[in-house]
Amino acid sequence: MITPIIMAGGTGSRLWPLSRELYPKQFLTVTGEQSMLQQTVERLSGLEHTAPVLICNEEHRFIAAEQMRMGGFEHNGIILEPVGRNTAPAIALAAFQAVNNAAEGEEPILLVLAADHVIQNITAFESAVQNALPFAQNNQLVTFGIVPTAPETGYGYIRAGEQSGNAFTVSEFVEKPNLATAQKYLSSGNYYWNSGMFLFKASRYLEELAKFSPRILDICKQAIDATEQDLEFVRVNKAIFETCPDDSVDYAVMEKSQNVVVVPMDAGWSDVGSFSALWEVSAKDKNQNVIKGDVIVVDSSNNYIYAENKLVSTVGVDNLVIIETKDAILVANKDQVQNVKTIVKKLKGAGRTEHKIHREVYRPWGKYDSIDFGKRDQVKRITVKPGEKLSIQKHHHRSEHWIVVSGTASVLNGDKTILVTEDESTYIPLGTIHALENPGKIPLEMIEVQTGSYLGEDDIVRFEDRYGRV
Repeated sequence: MITPIIMAGGTGSRLWPLSRELYPKQFLTVTGEQSMLQQTVERLSGLEHTAPVLICNEEHRFIAAEQMRMGGFEHNGIILEPVGRNTAPAIALAAFQAVNNAAEGEEPILLVLAADHVIQNITAFESAVQNALPFAQNNQLVTFGIVPTAPETGYGYIRAGEQSGNAFTVSEFVEKPNLATAQKYLSSGNYYWNSGMFLFKASRYLEELAKFSPRILDICKQAIDATEQDLEFVRVNKAIFETCPDDSVDYAVMEKSQNVVVVPMDAGWSDVGSFSALWEVSAKDKNQNVIKGDVIVVDSSNNYIYAENKLVSTVGVDNLVIIETKDAILVANKDQVQNVKTIVKKLKGAGRTEHKIHREVYRPWGKYDSIDFGKRDQVKRITVKPGEKLSIQKHHHRSEHWIVVSGTASVLNGDKTILVTEDESTYIPLGTIHALENPGKIPLEMIEVQTGSYLGEDDIVRFEDRYGRV
């Protein structure tokens, strides 16, 4: 039985300002009506498989869980990496988890997928997986090679050797080439793009890891044996896991094993590693513009234009990427979008926050939007989902005024609990223990006005929290 392993880590810095550290590209809805994570799970529907195992950063756990729920998807645990250690350890953790989840005598076959890839031809994807399955069942490690459509310099390549049925032996893994070399690869017909997708038995991967990277295996085994279950999350032991080497699965295993084959896949694949790649896979108007949101174009062509919050209009522009979010605007030449990550580095170096969070921030209970702020005041629009509750908490440096716009709020304010309904308000003095809950059947919409000497999100002392954040 196939057990999908979905790797949902990473920050997607080349898609800034859409992608942020705390809300990276795998959770964005940029193609279709679902997020990239949801699309990854959805495309498994034509395959016989168990519920997937997810791996993600601890800071993304509630986003991943909520998107799985919103999509109606089941899972076999969300493994939380306390620190990033690349793909070889991540897959090892998932392999151990899959073995632990399996019924007695069952041999899980892992289909390792990234949560931030686009695949346009689902039938071709399913066919490639079915073609790979006999090789995985025969104890071989399968990597999927994408049939190249251009001399792409942003991908690694796989050189195919002798053919055996629907697969080829792997002669060589090649790093990202220059343009001239990529053109030779394309002309030869013997090279595939390295997709980062794999199929193999969990036990076989762990055997090869023991042979070539035993330290990774030992540390991951210790870390998974010391996990703690927290709601639907599998918390990996941080003290153990942070001693693990930082290695990719290609370097740690695939490039060294003698049991690797490549199965071609021609399925309209993209890792959406830049806005130009996103432009390639998106629907376009008659002038080859990709338009998202409230956009008016005049005599403009070949552009990717995304408007989140405001009207964006263009006159006589070509080959641009224009991204408008609530707190940032990006204008870039489409041929230079690989350098967007340089802006992210500059933001980090300047001690700013726009690389890390959006103005609108999602929480397990709902979301808030910081709509205005000054030196001693901040205004937020807060949405609390039905039945959800914020932690019981207090603040040392700020007081809060809450105005209910719609719905009903149950408010703990010191030693009293009151109901606040539409057009009503309440005041939380500095240092007062308080909590907010939505007891109703519709979302609770509120305006919060904070005043005080310090308004940072870290001025929270939690006493009780249903989401394990105390």
